Amino acid sequence: MRIVIKVGTSTLTHGTGRLNIRRVEELCQVLSDIKNAGHEIVLVSSGAIGMGVGKLRLRERPQDMPSKQAAAAVGQCELMYVYDKLFSEYNHTAAQILLTGEDMRDETRHRNFANTMLRLLAWDAIPVINENDTVATDEIAVGDNDTLSALVAVSVRADLLIVLSDINGLYTADPRVHPEAELIPEVRELTDAVLAAAGGSGSALGTGGMATKLAAARLCMEAGTDMLILNGAKPAVLYDVIEGKPLGTRFIGRKE
Repeated sequence: MRIVIKVGTSTLTHGTGRLNIRRVEELCQVLSDIKNAGHEIVLVSSGAIGMGVGKLRLRERPQDMPSKQAAAAVGQCELMYVYDKLFSEYNHTAAQILLTGEDMRDETRHRNFANTMLRLLAWDAIPVINENDTVATDEIAVGDNDTLSALVAVSVRADLLIVLSDINGLYTADPRVHPEAELIPEVRELTDAVLAAAGGSGSALGTGGMATKLAAARLCMEAGTDMLILNGAKPAVLYDVIEGKPLGTRFIGRKE
């Protein structure tokens, strides 16, 4: 399978903003092993601003745009250093691609991106994609790597998009507020009831939320690609996904 994995800031870092070393090491190990089994892997990684906050030892995530972009510039260096080092330990080559919304909207730039991605996969590399937070403004304000990961999955004709989050999947209500909420294992149509289950942003260092994940799911489903929302606290759960075990919330793409 060709699989796109999106990992959020809350999965990559501790609440302090510093790197969660054990989890990131396990994630790279598991992805390398899955790739060794013959699957193609694309990683869409948030975390540049969060890691920049940690490395700069800022007390909290900055609110103004120049500070966010400066933190992203520091954090992106650390993020790619970590990925390059860890994937290299398992004899895999990481490739960095930074995108803005215009890269996906402009036909020529989007075609160039897709061609580069397909060549990297043909060369057996692991593309690591993030928003270009140091120059983007609309995207960084939304923090919408969920939608970006869906656009990437559709662009490379992926079989599956896996969104690793700090929640087990989509619930009938916010389980942080409503402990009686139930996990929705499968979604075949984004009905009003499903959309109503989406809440706001999860962690303080991240900016996405369930609403952006449902927007990503819509893009995937319309293109015929399945998407899975899964808790990323234990990356080894990805083995269960590959084996076809029912986990998280799976959004079924519309097949022709």
